[in-house]
Formats: sequence, C-alpha cells, structure tokens
Amino acid sequence: MEYGRQRQLLRVRGRSVAWVPPLLLFVAIVLLDLNTSERFRIITWIVLVPGTAAAICGVWATGAFAALAVVTYVVVDSAWPGEYQAGLGDFVLVALGGLLATVACAVRVRKEKQTLHIQDIAETTRRTVLRPLPPRWGGLEHAGVYLAADVDARVGGDFYDIQPGPHGTRLLVGDVQGKGLAAVETAAALLGTFREAGYHEKEVATVAARLETRMLRHRSHSCALGRDDGDRFATAVLVGFPEDAPDTVEMVNFGHEAPLAVGPHGVRELPSGEGLPLGLGDLVDGLPPVRRVPLAADETLLLVTDGVTEARDRSDDFYPLARDIARALAADEHGAEPRRLVRRIRDGVLRHGGGRLDDDTTVFAVRRIRQAQGEGPEQGRLRS
Repeated sequence: MEYGRQRQLLRVRGRSVAWVPPLLLFVAIVLLDLNTSERFRIITWIVLVPGTAAAICGVWATGAFAALAVVTYVVVDSAWPGEYQAGLGDFVLVALGGLLATVACAVRVRKEKQTLHIQDIAETTRRTVLRPLPPRWGGLEHAGVYLAADVDARVGGDFYDIQPGPHGTRLLVGDVQGKGLAAVETAAALLGTFREAGYHEKEVATVAARLETRMLRHRSHSCALGRDDGDRFATAVLVGFPEDAPDTVEMVNFGHEAPLAVGPHGVRELPSGEGLPLGLGDLVDGLPPVRRVPLAADETLLLVTDGVTEARDRSDDFYPLARDIARALAADEHGAEPRRLVRRIRDGVLRHGGGRLDDDTTVFAVRRIRQAQGEGPEQGRLRS
C-alpha cells in the first residue's frame, strides 16, 4: 500500500522523522527573508510549513508548526521598518492557513486509521478463506501463491486448501465466477464444506457430491435474499491422495483448467474438465467422474486458475505456461520443486502481462513427501 510505504520512508531506526521536512522549510524561509532586501519579502511563505506538516505529520505536530509559523511571522515581520512590513492581511493568511492545515491533518489521520482498519478486515478475510497451511501438510510438500487483480482487496474468488484425514489427504483448487464480496462468500462456503467432507468422507466422489450440494444451497440462499447472483458457479479440481496407492491420485474436474504433472521427464497434461462447474450439475445427469491418474513420486502436481492461462501480453498473446515450465526444467534440474515452480510461474505471469493482472491469479503446486529424503521442512507457501 502507498500509505505503508510512505510511513516506512519517514522513519529512521524505528523513529519518525516526518517533522524534518517542514522544519527545514521553516528555517529556509526565515533565513531567506532575513538575508534578502525589502524587495524580496517571503515571510508569508511560512504558511507552507503547516501545510507541509499536514501531509506527513500528526495533528499535534501540525498544530505546533501552525503556532510556530504565526509567532515567527509576527517576530520576523516586526523586525523590518513599518513601510516594509507585510501587514495584517498576510498575518490573517498565515493564521488561517495554519488552522486549516491542522484541520486537514486531523481529517487525513482519521481517514488513515479507517484505511488501516479496512486493511485489517481484508487480511482477516483472506486468512479465513485462504487459511495458512503448515509447510508440509498431510504428507504433501506444497507451495502456493495468490495474486488478487484488485491489489487493495487482497482476496477474491480463487481458492485452494489441503485437508488431511483418516481416508487420505484431499486437495481442492477452484475459481468462483465473478468478483467482489459475493465471490469471496461463495469461496468461503465451498472451502468450509471441503474441510469437513474432505476429512470425514471415505470416497472422493462423496466429497464431490457434497461440494455440488453446497453450491446449490448457497445459490438458493442468495436468491432468497434477493441477490442477483443466483446463477453463480465455480470451476474446481478435487484431488485425493490415497494412502494405498502412492503413485496414483484420484481426481474430479469441475470444468477447471487441466492440471499438469511436472517432473524430470517433462510436462504432461492430466485429464481436463469434461464436467460442468459446481452449481451447474442439475443441467446434466450426474457429477463428473472420479478418475485415477498416475503421478510418480518425483512429479509435482500443478494447478492454476485462468488468471494464469489467460494472461495476455501487449500483443494479446496468452502466457505459454507449458513452454515456460519446460524451459525452466531444462535450465534447472530442481525446477519441479513446488517452491521453485510456483515462483517461476508467478514471475512469468507478471512479466508476460507487464505487471498487470486482469483476473485473480492462483498457482498451487504439491508433491508427495518422500520419506527417505530426510529433508527438513521447507517454507511451502509464497506470499505475493
């Protein structure tokens, strides 16, 4: 945030130095007025001192500069012969300018406090929807990055989570159609259901059915409230990591981007989403099938949202995801590690789009932890 960066620039060793610029301006105006002739009287410019303080200092500091400006104006102006004094009109200007600067500073400080409060609410919402995950969770080494198209919002309709349980670890990555708080609310509803069903339900197909039911209930509730998002849906990929099949994953794709398996032998695309998104299952008979897909121990499962695959450059070309990954693997034998893979795609998307995001962007990579490696924990989640 711009406000946060400004506060950092005005602190040295943890102490505020915001008072320095208006003080230097104050000294410069006084010295210049005293050391120039009567043809160059600028003591009235001292009204700029509280005005500058109002932009960067606190209310008390601004008020102090306003009072100092008035007193100094009277002292310095009185030091000149009567015919060269600025007079009562300029005195009123300096006094009124200081008063208005103090009021403006009070308004600014109040707005900043409101902004910080809103940021705290947004951060709490983000951590509720996209809860922090332990570095290694449910037998998976993972890395994820979420970039909101609206930087100030910090959270949108993309979601992901890992839920270990007695029937194996389950993973969910998805993208709610639309933007705004309604999309966030829908994502939170789906994640809540996933965290419960993913733990308790034995079959991945049952978890998928619970997600579809939750989406339909959420839409029904929204319609009952008179909202206009009764046709909202969400694409998603539900993945199960069965404990009895270490080289296999179970996957249900609700119309989402096809996951990729990334490993030493290159990049391969896993089954795409032939099923309809969550919330549209009533248009067909049945849910998308559960597919068992081979995934080697040294392969990383990569899931992204359309913010990645539909990122465009100035020539309106899409981001070449698979080609960029293949290039990374050729240059780095450890390029399939989740942390490096996610960082590579994040940087590639931002570079491809010139730093501009047209949609929320999520990159999530997981692979099974190979117990024989004996490696220490790695930081599994990258922050934008």
